[in-house]
Amino acid sequence: MTRPAATITGGARGIGLACAEALADAGFDILVADLADNPADGLSENITARGVKFAYVSCDIADLSGHAALVDAALHSFGHIDCLVNNAGVGAVVRGDLLDLKPDNFDRALGINLRGTVFLSQAVAKVMLRQSGDHARSIITITSVSAEMASPERSEYCMSKAGLSMWVKNLALRLAPEDIGVFELRPGIIRTDMTAGVTAKYDALIEGGLVPARRWGEAADIGAMVAALAAGRLGFSTGSIINVDGALSVPRL
Repeated sequence: MTRPAATITGGARGIGLACAEALADAGFDILVADLADNPADGLSENITARGVKFAYVSCDIADLSGHAALVDAALHSFGHIDCLVNNAGVGAVVRGDLLDLKPDNFDRALGINLRGTVFLSQAVAKVMLRQSGDHARSIITITSVSAEMASPERSEYCMSKAGLSMWVKNLALRLAPEDIGVFELRPGIIRTDMTAGVTAKYDALIEGGLVPARRWGEAADIGAMVAALAAGRLGFSTGSIINVDGALSVPRL
């Protein structure tokens, strides 16, 4: 038997890297797709030290013309794609009054977070439908609590994640009869490069009780959940939204 193989977008750092590490620890061969022409220093060694194969593809998921090459690279490297982790994404270019939102900034968030992810998922799903094998198949999409919780100062980010959430629902319905698990993970306040600029703000909010768990989320919290879903043991829960947020999104009085 071959090992299962996973493709992770935006997998060179942060949440994506944690997902790649967790899946490698679970026995998946790993392809990381990210923007840089070459993998980050130590990335290949980090993954292969876990006893699996590693491949890297430079890819901007907003450029739909590059999706076929990404899929081909995964198939050339491992022969199959058993798990796609849609992690690549961007935050708001400028946080501010939504009445000042610029079309270019809106287009950037929607082009990467929604459009690029939708059509890459479509391309990978078609491959999964053609392949046979012994491994569970899954498409796991990282959205955000912002798919449900509004933030007027970064409305384009919230809209992109809300749209992506609806895509996941539709994809889950399409692929459920084919035994392909489709899941949405909604991280809360996670310690990553994206939140580095607002660390002091969130330190104070977390201390004040915004997050009932009273701590930052870590990228490894997301990776652990991705590995559990990719293993296939929760396949009958396809279409589920899993909040990984320390109960941040639970409505309270």
